[in-house]
Amino acid sequence: MSRPQLALDAQVCFLVYRLGHRVMELYRPLLEPLGLTYPQYLALLALWEHGPMSVGRLGELLRLDSGTVSPLLKRMEKAGLVTRTRTPEDERSVRVEPTSMGTELEEKAAGIPAALVSCLGDGGEEDLRALVPALRAVLARLE
Repeated sequence: MSRPQLALDAQVCFLVYRLGHRVMELYRPLLEPLGLTYPQYLALLALWEHGPMSVGRLGELLRLDSGTVSPLLKRMEKAGLVTRTRTPEDERSVRVEPTSMGTELEEKAAGIPAALVSCLGDGGEEDLRALVPALRAVLARLE
C-alpha cells in the first residue's frame, strides 16, 4: 500500500464501528431474557434515570431524531413497556413513561453492566474505567 494512513485497521472510524457492533453483540444475550432490544434498553435506561419526559427530550438524551424515536416508542408501547400520552397543556407534545412492566425490568436489568464487564475478561473493569472518560472527552470535543 502506498498510503499507510489509509489502511483499514488504522482508521478510527473503523475501530469505533467494529467496537459498536461487538458491544451490541455482547448485549444481545443479556437483553434477550428481558425481551428487550438494545435501543429499547437505552430508552428504558434514560427513563429509569430521568423519569417521565417528553418524546423530544428522550430523543435528545439518546441523540436520536423523532423519526427514529417515535417508531421505537410505538413498538415499546405495543410490548407494554411504556405509555405515550399527549400533554393537556400542548397537544403537540407527547409524554412517555415506563409502565409497571417497564419499571419492573429495572431490577432485572441491574446486573447487566456487571455481566457485560465479565464478558471482557481479565482487566475488563480496569479497561472500562479508563475507556469511559476517554470516550466522553472525545465525544465532548466532537460535539
